[in-house]
Amino acid sequence: MPVISDLPLLNDTITIPAEQIGAFRKDGHTLIKNVLNKEEVAVYRDILVSAAEKFNTEKRKMEDRDTYGKAFLQIMNLWRGDEAVKKFVMAKRFATIAADLLGVKNVRIYHDQALFKEPGGGPTPWHQDQYYWPVDTNNTVTMWMPLVDISVEMGMLTFASGSHTNGAVFDHEISDESEEAFDKYVKEKGFPVTRATTMQAGDATWHYGFTIHNAPGNKSSVMREVMTVIYIADGATITEPKNKWQEADRQTWFLGKDVGESAASEINPLVL
Repeated sequence: MPVISDLPLLNDTITIPAEQIGAFRKDGHTLIKNVLNKEEVAVYRDILVSAAEKFNTEKRKMEDRDTYGKAFLQIMNLWRGDEAVKKFVMAKRFATIAADLLGVKNVRIYHDQALFKEPGGGPTPWHQDQYYWPVDTNNTVTMWMPLVDISVEMGMLTFASGSHTNGAVFDHEISDESEEAFDKYVKEKGFPVTRATTMQAGDATWHYGFTIHNAPGNKSSVMREVMTVIYIADGATITEPKNKWQEADRQTWFLGKDVGESAASEINPLVL
């Protein structure tokens, strides 16, 4: 494992064209290529995979899991337990992209997630991420970065373009019920369903918290290794939880701070 001081800094800036920023705000998602170059992603992949393996708590066989459990291995807040991962998650390169897409001066970390879809892993049902988040802003964005080259058959993230503008649509966690309800809604509203055919390791998609999205199962023999970082615009406050998951998030990711307080606990640092 490389010495932390020798890791690539990832603190330079990538300029996103104005037309791509506009398309992101209209569609609710965008793909940015080469956010990491081949050398950078190779170094950080080893670090992130090692940390995910260390902190993974899912020990059940695939057939013993529910739909959510079959969709991916989900390991959160790796940066809190690994200094090398922290260097990746706190990268100013990523945070600057997030702030530029949202049109804000600064962003805070909500949390990171390793989302590893195993060979034979099931589909990720349609859902909205921000269903889980007790914050008073729509200026939230997730970076979704594969650490290996991926294709559709491995579980490519898929978006309902323009679906982010109506806020929370249903009171559904990620489940068979959310898949059915959102699938009907997306078709009724006529949202274009789009996804990349392939992504290279180090490319990244970015989507608003309310953008409806899903992913097919992994039909390949290769683990779909994806690292995500969720950003919230600085200045957001904590709202009254609308479901048990938002209350759990208030306790876990905001360390139990009160409703109306700043969404800025010690584990939600400013990045820029």
